[in-house]
Amino acid sequence: MSDESLFREVDEEVRQEQFQKLWKQYGNVFIALCLLVVVGVAGFKGWQYWQVKQSQSAGDAFFKAVALAAGTDADKAEALQQFTSIDHTGFSQLARMREAALLAAQGKLVEAVSAYDAVAANASTSQPLRDLARIRAAYALVDSAKPDAIAARVKDFDTLDNPWRHMAREILLLSAWRAQDYAAADAQVKAIMADAETPQGVRQRALTFGDLLVPLVGK
Repeated sequence: MSDESLFREVDEEVRQEQFQKLWKQYGNVFIALCLLVVVGVAGFKGWQYWQVKQSQSAGDAFFKAVALAAGTDADKAEALQQFTSIDHTGFSQLARMREAALLAAQGKLVEAVSAYDAVAANASTSQPLRDLARIRAAYALVDSAKPDAIAARVKDFDTLDNPWRHMAREILLLSAWRAQDYAAADAQVKAIMADAETPQGVRQRALTFGDLLVPLVGK
């Protein structure tokens, strides 16, 4: 046997001996770590499965409530209960919006606005949905609230780069018309008509108000 072979054999025996010592000393720790990894992966998979099931359950409840909301008065009452009971992160705020819309359709404006305001105030809700809740609340209040109160709700939207500006201007127009502030209403009509991106429906309604305003603003 050459010296090189002898050294390799000795080196191998030393490594095996060191490994055995390490295994005796830390083998249980290694096994425990392996078990923790396995348990952790299994736990994560279980959590993912639970999340999916929760989402499916909340989705089923949401769409069932949506269908009920189009039915009889009794169905609508049940729909309100179901919307209120949904607490899933993804569907709960959509449920609150549907609940508010149903309440508004039933003439329960105080409750509807309260539901919209709750969505708008929820920091965990997406910003577009929060903005929509503010717009819907203002629409619900336009026939009863004072113009200053309406303006406080929507004035932040009335900027050139805000996608909600068209609805905000229409709300301000309706509020001014109801308050018989025809000059303010006319100003909103002009703002709506001057914006090339105004949706056709909003533009058409503004034209109607513009015609009604002609004899009222001295044109």
